[in-house]
Amino acid sequence: MSEVTKRIRVTLAEERPQDAWFDFSLRQLRDGAVRYYRVTDFLTGDWLFKICIDPETGKVIVKAVKCPSGRLYAQFEGDTMLFQRGAKEGTLYDVISLSYTDEEGRIRRRAVQTMEDVPEIIRANFTVCGYEEGVGKPPPPGRGVVTLTKDGDFRETIILFLLERVWPLAPITPEVAWKADDVLSVIRELEYARVDEVYPRLKEKLGIGEEEFQKILQTLEAEKRIVRPGEGYVKTVSRVS
Repeated sequence: MSEVTKRIRVTLAEERPQDAWFDFSLRQLRDGAVRYYRVTDFLTGDWLFKICIDPETGKVIVKAVKCPSGRLYAQFEGDTMLFQRGAKEGTLYDVISLSYTDEEGRIRRRAVQTMEDVPEIIRANFTVCGYEEGVGKPPPPGRGVVTLTKDGDFRETIILFLLERVWPLAPITPEVAWKADDVLSVIRELEYARVDEVYPRLKEKLGIGEEEFQKILQTLEAEKRIVRPGEGYVKTVSRVS
């Protein structure tokens, strides 16, 4: 995993060795192990995922149970991603599809057809190959490229959900979001800070640009991590645990 994806914190919250769920692809009630994971994604916020492991079919279903607030992320609630046994023993494959929004702001998905269309962040962190190589049979129409993950590595399946489904819609890039904590640290240090005092310090420390700085401020404000108590000023928000 790269340093960027290592910053996604995935924590097992609950494990049920025997449970049940409804498999919509089979239209059946299935039995198997279920796990719940709490996830803190530095780019989009806090999530709760449910992992359903089918011992008979080998399928692993990743389901978003709780999502960050907002009209965009609310559309992911209940959304699932399917992983199935790959051609190589001990692997699971996922058909790569990336999210986008239509003119009405509804989330859609588009299957990736060529290796060149796979985002660099996915290629850098996962094994990516053609459908026939990964699955062991010719691809059906519209399915060209898959990822391969290690069977039983549920952290990888969750991260792939974020990289394929969620990150393409994020308002800022991972590289910009990564610097948000540094911006927050400077604002907290200055307490009641003038924006024109914060920016020069960050420009010197991080080589951050004005446009990038404003995007980070907008994100921190949207996440209610800072407020603007007066024109030209910013202040951190105290969080009660």
